[in-house]
Amino acid sequence: MVRPQAFGYNPETAATNTFQRPQAVSSAAGADARARAEFERLAQALGSEGISVCAVDDTTHPVKPDAVFPNNWLSFHDDGTLVLYPMQSASRRLERRQEVIDAAVKRLDFRVSHLIDLTHHERQGRFLEGTGSLVLDHVERVAYACTSPRTDAQLVAEWARELQYQAVIFQATDRAGAPLYHTNVLMCIGERAVVIGSGAIAPGDRERVLAQLRASDREIIEIGHEEIAAFGGNMLELGTWDEALGDSRVLVMSETARRALNPELFARLSGCTDAVLAVPVPTIEELGGGSVRCMLAEVFRPA
Repeated sequence: MVRPQAFGYNPETAATNTFQRPQAVSSAAGADARARAEFERLAQALGSEGISVCAVDDTTHPVKPDAVFPNNWLSFHDDGTLVLYPMQSASRRLERRQEVIDAAVKRLDFRVSHLIDLTHHERQGRFLEGTGSLVLDHVERVAYACTSPRTDAQLVAEWARELQYQAVIFQATDRAGAPLYHTNVLMCIGERAVVIGSGAIAPGDRERVLAQLRASDREIIEIGHEEIAAFGGNMLELGTWDEALGDSRVLVMSETARRALNPELFARLSGCTDAVLAVPVPTIEELGGGSVRCMLAEVFRPA
C-alpha cells in the first residue's frame, strides 16, 4: 500500500474513469487529509485481521494524486516474477518508484527472480494497468480483461504468453455505454466464489466469459450495474493465518460496496470466505474513482 501525500481529483484520469465524481470536487478541501485517514483505517483493519501490510509513504514531489492505487503499476507473482505496467496517464507514470518495490521485497520477504517491464509500450500509446486491467484466476491460470483505453488487447495477450496464463478478453460498459475503465470494477475472483457483473459484458462476449468462470467450479455471484457503480465488484480476497483456523481467507471491500449488496447476496458471499472486512473509503472513491481493491497490490511470496 502507498500512503498518499497529495491525493486529489485528477482530471487527466477522469476522461476515462466514470467512477470519479466531479461534483465532489467542490467539497474537496481537506481531501488529502481525509484520504490519509481512510488509508490508515484500512491498513489498521487489515493488520487486525492478521494480514501482513507493507505501507510505503508517497513522496511530496512530484505531485501524484493517484499514488494510493499502486496495483495499477506493479504486480508480484508466486514464482518471483515482478511486472511493471504501462500507464495511460502521464501523471500516473510518476508513481513507479524503486523505493516501493524495495520496501515490499524487504517487508514481505519477496524474492524477485524475473522482471517483466512493459512500460516501453507507453511510447506507442498502448496501456495495461496492472491488476486493474487484469483480474487473475491464479489457480486456473486465466487472465480476464475488458478492453478500454487503459487495457490494450494485444498487451493482455502478450502478458498472458509471458506468464503462461490463458487470456479471456471481452468488452464491458457502464449503464451509459461507456467502456468500464478497469476489469476489477466488475469482477472479483476468490478461492470459492466469483463476483461478476455479467450484465455489463457485451452480449456477444457474455456467455464465453461465464462459461470460463463456471469451469473453475466456483460459486458465481451476480451483481448488477447499481452494485458495480457502488464498487460492489471491487473486492480482493487475501490470505492470513489464525491459531484457531490455520490458513484462512479475508474478503476485503469498502463500506460503500458492502451497503450496495442486498442481504441475500452478502450472505452468499460471506458463506464463500472465512471473514469479510468492510472499511469506509468515501473520499478515495469519490475523487479517485477507485476503491479498496485498487489500494492493494497483493504480494505472493515465492514458494
